[in-house]
Order: sequence, then structure tokens, then C-alpha cells
Amino acid sequence: MRNRMEHDSLGEVDVPGDAYYGAQTQRAVENFRLSGTRLPQAFVSALGHIKACAAEANAALGLLDRDIADAIVVAANRVAGGELDEHFPIDVFQTGSGTSSNMNANEVIAHCASIALGRPVHPNDHVNMSQSSNDVIPTAIHVGASLLVQEVLLPGLDVLARRIDDRAAANEAVVKTGRTHLMDAMPLTVAQELSGWSVQVRRGQERVQGVLPRLHTLAIGGTAVGTGVNAAVEFGPLVAQALSRRIGIAFAASGNYFEALSSQDTAVELSGQLKTVAVSLMKIANDLRWMNSGPLGGLGEIELPALQPGSSIMPGKINPVIPEAVAMVCARVIGIDSTLTVAGQSGNFQLNVMLPLVAHDLLQSIDLLGKAARLLGERAIAGMTFRQAHLRAQLDRNPMLVTGLNRLIGYEQGSKIARQAYSQGRPVIDVALEHTRLSRAELERLLDPVALTRPGIPGA
Repeated sequence: MRNRMEHDSLGEVDVPGDAYYGAQTQRAVENFRLSGTRLPQAFVSALGHIKACAAEANAALGLLDRDIADAIVVAANRVAGGELDEHFPIDVFQTGSGTSSNMNANEVIAHCASIALGRPVHPNDHVNMSQSSNDVIPTAIHVGASLLVQEVLLPGLDVLARRIDDRAAANEAVVKTGRTHLMDAMPLTVAQELSGWSVQVRRGQERVQGVLPRLHTLAIGGTAVGTGVNAAVEFGPLVAQALSRRIGIAFAASGNYFEALSSQDTAVELSGQLKTVAVSLMKIANDLRWMNSGPLGGLGEIELPALQPGSSIMPGKINPVIPEAVAMVCARVIGIDSTLTVAGQSGNFQLNVMLPLVAHDLLQSIDLLGKAARLLGERAIAGMTFRQAHLRAQLDRNPMLVTGLNRLIGYEQGSKIARQAYSQGRPVIDVALEHTRLSRAELERLLDPVALTRPGIPGA
């Protein structure tokens, strides 16, 4: 379609004829040709929810005609539902306040509302009434992050923890060689080993949930600098209440708008907890890779599901692709935390000026981690099997079993037996028969791998 002419306070601008946005969005498109990366859909959706609730609040306060408010709500719902994503083209690297993205939403909603209503709806005077980019964008960060935590991250972590627990229960009696420093150590059960993973995941959930009370407080109502100029005192609480009803999360207006506009401390805090979750998932993914290594030249303790050929040149090779993908996600989240730390420091007086970057990276971390956790649980751990005969053979040769004799023969004598068993490739029990006065029956009781996985003194 041919371009059309739009105007803003700086003059006229050529805009694509089929675009729903206006002059300010087009200026931003032309100014910020940097990465080609747009802000995520969760952020755009949050903007739609906020604009709808703002229109409802302004109508309830008698500041906005009901028919205009209703038209804005209908158009904003289309934005919230993802129907108009193609009309949000602005690069993430833009003005630090996110004004370009706020005006993008205002222009798209005003365009759609004007068509539906049959008369002009103004992007600033109507859609942006009682608002500023300076309170809308921080609010959208919190709303978008809250939605992704509720819908993607926490459910994904729950799936992972439940899949781990399922495999632990199914292999409760299986005993394997423990490892510290990647070296053979005392035995433990598969259920014990997997319980460590499960608790890591559950504690990650708890850490994220601990941030939610602060994440659910919103900057809306603070307008330009936190004073609430050009907005009714009741506006912020009314929008928070409307968002709560609409989304099902208990939002509240911030108790201090100056903090809400000038800092991104809650985003930094949440990112820190996401980094901790990423560290946990990286540990689990790497354990899986080690346990799956081989099948002949590595540990070969487990078999992960064969999901795709592993080599373009080596026939029959199968790689642990899911743990590898999850490890890359974790590396990304850990890196993003450093970015968000720098971005969080970029509050100058009454406004943080890296808000679009905070929005993009925080929401990406939440989304990636939730999806990676679910993927790891459903596509790797759920189908993981243990090579029990191989685990038993490893246990029989494990020289560290001699630790069970410490009370009776002492550390030094135990070291000699362990070294000889290792060097000769013989079971510890056979070597111990030659160097102690203990009977085979006593040694079998003291060196029983199952008994050595239990708390207390071996053989007592």
C-alpha cells in the first residue's frame, strides 16, 4: 500500500499505509535501526492490559467519555491478545524510558479505536490519559514478568521437580557409586542423588516466589516523576485493581512512586533469583551429561532418550541434546543477570533510562528458564533409564567401600586395601579378606553398599 502522511509535534512523517501506528512510532523505527530485535510479546501484551485498565479507571473517574473508553478497551484487548504484534516494530535499543514503545501502543490502540468509534481517538489525550511512559513502562515490566512467572516459569519448574521425583521413586532401590571431585566416593541410592536435584528446583521456586510481593507492586499513577501530576490520586490504585481482576494476580499501586520510577531494584532482585535457578539447572544438566557419557568410554550410568542422530559423520552416535540446550539457556540467563545489574544502576534521579533493555532481558530470562525446565523434565529426565548391571559392577570395584571398615581396621590399613584393590582391579572384599581377620560374612555386612547409604555407623 502507498504511504500515508501522519503528524506529531515535530511535523509530518511518511508512515506505511497498512501500519496501525503513527508518526512517533515511525520516527523510532527510523532512528533505532540497531538489532532488529523487538520487545517480547509478553511486554506488548502487558501494555495492552495496562491501557485497557487505564481507560476503565479514567471512565470511572469521569475523566474519559464512556464510549471512547469502551473503544480503547476493545482495541487494547486486541493488543493484549497478541493480535496486533506486527504493528509493534520498534527495536529494543531505543530511548531509555521506553517512550517510543509506549507511544507505539498509544498510536495502535488509538487507530483501532478511532475506526471502531467512527471519530478520532487521540493517542496522547485519550489512550495515554493520566499516564506517562515513565510509569507505564515500569508497570509493564512488572506485569509482563508476573504473567511469565505465573504461566511459564513456576509451572515449568514444577514439571521438572515432579519428573525428578517420579524417576527417584521408580528407582528407589538402585544403589550407585557416589562421586566427589569427579572421583569415586561412597555409595548412595539413585533416589538420594535425585532428591538433591528435586530440592534444588523446589528451592528455586521458593526464591522466585519470595520476590513476588515486590514484583506485584506497580508504578502506574506516578506519571512523570513520581508526583502523580495530571492523574487523579485514585487512578493508580484503580488501575492496579482492574489489572488484578483481569489477570488474576493481586497487584497493588506502589507505596512510593519515586522508588518505582527511579529504580529497577525488583527486576535486579528477580534476575538474581533467576540466575540461581539457572545455576541449579546447569548443575543438573551437567550431571546428566556425565552420567550419560559413553556408552563405553564414559560413566555409562544412564541412558537418555534417543531424540536425534548425534553426528553427521559418525553413524549411530547419540548425544545428550536436551541437557546441552538447557545448559546454553542457563549460560544465557547468567549473562543476562550481569546486563540487568548494569541496567539497574542506570537510574538517574527520577528515572531509570534502560527500561526497554530491562524489559527485554528480564522477560527473556523468565521465559527461557521456564521452558528449559519443562523441556529437561519431559524430554530428558522422564525417559531416563538406569543401567543397573553396570552400576552394580562399578560398585563392586569401588575401592571407597573400604570406608565401612574404618572403625575396625583404621584409616591407614583401609588406604592400603583400597590402593591394592584399585591397582589390581579386584573387589575390596577379596583384598580385605587377605589383610584382616574379618570373615567374609562380616565383610559382606560391613561393605554392603545398601547399608552404606544409610545414616549411622556401618555394621552397627
